[in-house]
Amino acid sequence: MDLFNKPYVFLLLIGFCAQVFSQSEIQRAPKGFDVINDNISHGNVESVQYNSITVGVVRNVNVYTPPGYSNKLRYPVLYLLHGIGGDENEWLAGGNAKAILDNLYAENKLAPMIVVFPNGRAKENDRVEGDIFSAENVEAFMNFERDLLTDLIPFIEANYSVLNDRSHRAIAGLSMGGGQSLNFGLGNLDTFSWIGGFSSAPNTKLPNELIPNPSAMAFPIYLLWISCGEDDELLLFSTRTHNYLEQNQIMHIWYKESGAHDFEVWKNDLYLFSQNLFK
Repeated sequence: MDLFNKPYVFLLLIGFCAQVFSQSEIQRAPKGFDVINDNISHGNVESVQYNSITVGVVRNVNVYTPPGYSNKLRYPVLYLLHGIGGDENEWLAGGNAKAILDNLYAENKLAPMIVVFPNGRAKENDRVEGDIFSAENVEAFMNFERDLLTDLIPFIEANYSVLNDRSHRAIAGLSMGGGQSLNFGLGNLDTFSWIGGFSSAPNTKLPNELIPNPSAMAFPIYLLWISCGEDDELLLFSTRTHNYLEQNQIMHIWYKESGAHDFEVWKNDLYLFSQNLFK
C-alpha cells in the first residue's frame, strides 16, 4: 500500500489530534538535541560544486548523507534553505543541523534522507557582502528558483543515489529561505510534496498567490508546515498564510512556538519537521 498517495496520511503519521487545520499539542525538542554526541554514528557533510547555467558560474553546495549511506539504496532529498544574511553554511554553523540530524538517526526517528544546503542567493558573487537587503540581493533570492529547478536538483540526482519523483522531494527554510520554500514549493507541486516555512520573511507571496485555486490543486501536499516564534516581528506573514489555509480547509500544521527570530526557534523547527518527512 502506497500511503503517500493519500494526502491526509501525514496527519496520522505524526500523531496530531482531531483539529487538523490548526495547532495541536506539539512537543518541543528535548535538551541536548543539538549537541554533538561522539558515541553515535555520524552522517557525512561534503562541500561540492555544481555548474549553474542560470547564474553562469560554478556554485558551492553542502550535502549531508545519513549514517550508513550506500549507493545500493536510493534516498529522498530535503532541500534546506538559509536566511537573507546566510549562505550554504548557515544551517551547519549556526543551526547545528548535522548534530540534530545525527542525534535523530541515533534514536531511529528519521527516515533515511539526503539533506542539501544550497546558497539561495543566485548571483555571480553569492557571498554575504554589502547591503544584504539591496534590490540586487533580493532579486538573487528570487532567481534561485530557476537555479534550483534547472541546475541544482539535476546535479544532485546525477551525483547521489536519490529518488527523483515529487513524493521524495522536500523543501524547507528559515526566514528568507522560508519564504522561498513556500513560494517555490507551492509554486512547483509537480516537483515538491513536502514543504516547510520557518518564520517566513516578507518575500513570501500573498496566500492567494501561493495557492490561487484551493479547490483544484493538481497535486497533493503530503506535509505543509507553517511555524513562527510568537515574539517574532515577522509573525504576521506566517499568520496570514495559516489563516488562508484554514479558511480554505487546506490541511497543514500551524505551530506558533515560544521564541523570536533566531536559531533557537529554527533548530526546534528542523528537529520537529524532519521527523515527519518521507514516512
